[in-house]
Amino acid sequence: MTETDMRPIRTFHPRRGRMSARHHDAYSALWPALGFTVVDGDRSDLDLTELFGNGAPVVLEIGFGMGDATAEMAAQDPKRNYLAVEVHTPGIGNLLALAGERNLTNLRIAHGDAMQLVHRIAPGSLDAVHVYFPDPWPKARHHKRRLIQPSNVALLRDRLRPGGVLHCATDWPDYAEAMAGTLDADPGLSLLPEAKNPRPTTKFERRGSEAGRPISDFLYARSL
Repeated sequence: MTETDMRPIRTFHPRRGRMSARHHDAYSALWPALGFTVVDGDRSDLDLTELFGNGAPVVLEIGFGMGDATAEMAAQDPKRNYLAVEVHTPGIGNLLALAGERNLTNLRIAHGDAMQLVHRIAPGSLDAVHVYFPDPWPKARHHKRRLIQPSNVALLRDRLRPGGVLHCATDWPDYAEAMAGTLDADPGLSLLPEAKNPRPTTKFERRGSEAGRPISDFLYARSL
């Protein structure tokens, strides 16, 4: 088996795009203080207390798109820290701009593979994990690339504190069915009522609704 064969399957499309002048200005001004790059293969421990400068509970936000919902949650939830990871550079620029405009001190942004980042977080360190509208990989031959797979869910659950919440959402019915089956099957997760963790509407959710696709939310707490 070659080194290439041993690499983890990507759960995302590497995405780049042009950043506006606003995004470039925010990136230049705020990236050194709020951002860092996830390096493939780096397994060094990520000290969340050092990263944020305090010991407040941490929410991991995986795949924040343009970041509008993430900025809203961080602003409305100042007693928790938000670690947001994304591969889309214009989205990172936009979230940095929003962080500056709203003076968000409880937000840090990572650029790169979310699951690589999760490997660097100590078990039991996270208060919540959000996976909102991940790439649905609709073709059957690509389903292995979906983020919500048993091995990934087990790793995310392990990083949650007991009672910590894993909140997933999708607008693709077949992915929703697969999500429910995978999350239900994890022995360390317990289903929670949806109303216990409301969230802002995201850009991808609006697109799904406009296309007539149903929105499915799944909230589970770590029980073990």
